[in-house]
Amino acid sequence: MKKALSLLLALAMTTACLVGCGGKEETKTDAPAATEESADAKFVIGGIGPITGGAAIYGQAVKNAAEIAVAEVNAAGGINGFKVEFIWGDDEHDAEKAVNAYNDLKDQGMQILLGTVTSTPCIAVADKAAEDNMLLLTPSGSATDCTANDNAFRVCFSDPNQGTASAQYIGENGLATKVAVIYDSSDVYSSGIYETFAAEAKNQSFEIVVAEAFTADNKTDFSVQVQKAKDAGAELVFLPIYYQEASLILNEADKQAYDAKFFGCDGLDGILSVEGFETALAEGVMLLTPFVADEDKELTKNFVAAYEEKFGGIPNQFAADAYDGVYALKAAIEKANLTPDMSVSDLCEGLKTAMTEISIDGLTGDGITWTADGEPSKSPKAMVIKDGAYTAM
Repeated sequence: MKKALSLLLALAMTTACLVGCGGKEETKTDAPAATEESADAKFVIGGIGPITGGAAIYGQAVKNAAEIAVAEVNAAGGINGFKVEFIWGDDEHDAEKAVNAYNDLKDQGMQILLGTVTSTPCIAVADKAAEDNMLLLTPSGSATDCTANDNAFRVCFSDPNQGTASAQYIGENGLATKVAVIYDSSDVYSSGIYETFAAEAKNQSFEIVVAEAFTADNKTDFSVQVQKAKDAGAELVFLPIYYQEASLILNEADKQAYDAKFFGCDGLDGILSVEGFETALAEGVMLLTPFVADEDKELTKNFVAAYEEKFGGIPNQFAADAYDGVYALKAAIEKANLTPDMSVSDLCEGLKTAMTEISIDGLTGDGITWTADGEPSKSPKAMVIKDGAYTAM
């Protein structure tokens, strides 16, 4: 009996010792691992947009500017003491490829999406991000559906805002009494701007004398549309379209000796970079944009200099939107005191509230704020192409 009791006592002591040693060993192992993990933790921001294909100038500008902003943030100590990693997916301005890029970036650890760049792909990705409850901040997706979900915000103006503001600017500055519109009825960006432009035109001092549509399947020959604008006596042609098609329209107007004013929105930003386009034909073209590269503002001067040094060329409005987007995310993460070890959903919940509480002075405006429905509050600026460069009006 004593032998049995002694054996049990010895076994109990051995077990206690093993449990005690095991606990200490686990503590020693976990503490360094946690420290190492904390040191290596970082915020992973993903970007999606076209860096190949016809709209590549937009995506490349966003990617370039975001890289500049992230490098600045990291050089200044990161966000809440954590570094930021920026990763990218090319969608070629295609909705299906944008969804594929989104899934790929998720596999790479994306926690927040700065994208997508163009509207149609953004709409396709928006529902995916909503399902994952991932914060989506599009720098330049201007269609209303881009921010239909409560996890989505934008840096740029929405299509309705651009259409309304353009009509008001043309009317209030007396640029014309007869206006023609050439727009892409197959594109949400173009048709969205046209609809609100036409609605606001009724309140202004000019008349839309002709509105001519084209589609993605028929956008190489604009002779009919230009001829109708000319025959209607339009003094100004409003172009709520992208720069590729705008360059063809300007060529056609030159062929027909049609001497009219041309006015567009942010989609025209990039027309001076179209390969083979005679930039002299864009002389005098006006557009509304929140960013003017030659603005006499210290932040703008520094950004333009950094962009030119690293990538060459003058940054466009899409680049400015992306730069401001990174700093908006930084401000919101700091406001909510978030850390990269949080789940994607928890980060998103914190950012949803914080985005409505921050205010930033950026390239595209001072004191920029956001509403709960994802819209920024800032004022547009007008610029004109003069001597082959974008110039503030």
